Amino acid sequence: MTERVVRSERRMSPTEAIMWAAERDPHLRSTFLNITFLDRPPDMERFRRRLIGAVRAVPRLRRRVVDTAFVDDPDFDLDFHVRHLAVPPPGTERQLLDLAGVLVQEAFDPARPLWQYTVVEGLEGGRAALLAKMHHTITDGVGGVRLSTMFIDLERDAPEPPPHPVPDPSDMAGDDSDDNDTLFDAVGRAASNAAGAVRGVVGVIAGGAGEAVETARSLARQLLVTDGAQSPLWAGQRSMRRRFEVLSVDLDEVKAAAKALGGTVNDVYVAGVAGGAGAYHRAKGVDVGDLRMTMPVSTRVDKSVGGNAFAPARMLVPAGIEDPRERFDVVRDRLSVTKGERAFALADSFAGALTTLPTPLVVRLARAQIEMVDFAASNVRGAPFDLYIAGAHVLANHPMGPTAGTAFNATLLSYKSSMDIGLNIDTAAVDDPALLRDCIARSLADVVALAHA
Repeated sequence: MTERVVRSERRMSPTEAIMWAAERDPHLRSTFLNITFLDRPPDMERFRRRLIGAVRAVPRLRRRVVDTAFVDDPDFDLDFHVRHLAVPPPGTERQLLDLAGVLVQEAFDPARPLWQYTVVEGLEGGRAALLAKMHHTITDGVGGVRLSTMFIDLERDAPEPPPHPVPDPSDMAGDDSDDNDTLFDAVGRAASNAAGAVRGVVGVIAGGAGEAVETARSLARQLLVTDGAQSPLWAGQRSMRRRFEVLSVDLDEVKAAAKALGGTVNDVYVAGVAGGAGAYHRAKGVDVGDLRMTMPVSTRVDKSVGGNAFAPARMLVPAGIEDPRERFDVVRDRLSVTKGERAFALADSFAGALTTLPTPLVVRLARAQIEMVDFAASNVRGAPFDLYIAGAHVLANHPMGPTAGTAFNATLLSYKSSMDIGLNIDTAAVDDPALLRDCIARSLADVVALAHA
């Protein structure tokens, strides 16, 4: 595996600080969970040894949060974070998904590092699963995939790296080698962030009237949305109840469709999810036009592990267009505009300015903005080759991104020749999760079939 630089500053970035502050509202929790299906149970001692190495390499895995900083946990206990259990017979996929849905709803203990790995045995056919639960302040989807390379192998009986001793909190305390901003106190950071936002706007104005107008429009589309969510079916319907659903699509067929239609894999994916959401509304007897989707745009420009490097993009998607080709064309055009949004360059500065506000106000602002969004979607590129975890072959990965106040989150993680999709669904908004899954599956199939039309 390629050695990567670890992003793990002690001080949260502005975006991470806002996610942590929003935790005061349980509907806005940013915990995510990845379900990895395995052909057999992993060797637990071997898995534990690999995680010891990961904890030593990635400081945030051994640190808890105090205010907006990661500090060493003096009572760090690996066994608290690594669980091992079994589902009762018959060990169906539904049992596993329901277990995962319960685990993701349990809030992290802020007195401990914000992650938990659970190995589940007893699945049909002798299979097992790894449920990797993590708070978004530790890393985003891309960083999380790269983090997993620290305990993943390329062959079943791969040689193990040199053994690591069990982490001793006293050995790890005071290691500031990865601190990038310890010279700034809270007041200094607040002033710097606010000034950065102002400088960004001034710089835009200095660039010319045309550029200023375009940037203002971009800010309005991304940061200053004022109209409500678009769904007449699930607007205002939110709860703490979650239901997980999974589906997989042939990645090679999606690539062929994207090429034939003059777009990208992500265009096909978003057109499929939007079409599925629209079909769900129609199945419930409700007409729908556009829906507002939020989708993270990665700003990571290196091969680093951990941390967060993304800008949350919002866009209207044509859920009401039933014709798959017409819907694909509209999605492709709108995504093209979104990728070039000028607001993303200013997002971190504005996030920094928001962190200077009282936490209750930040929470209210976050809640007000997310109430403008109907659903979330994400697309993460995974490994195109076979992977193994402590001797167990990885069969599929289904990520469950945080709903964070939306009706559902559809997250895609590719693996080999498959697009593995996880649907994290708020059942107050979507009272028939299986129907939504089927609608999205059929919609994706309709878009893919255009390649052969």
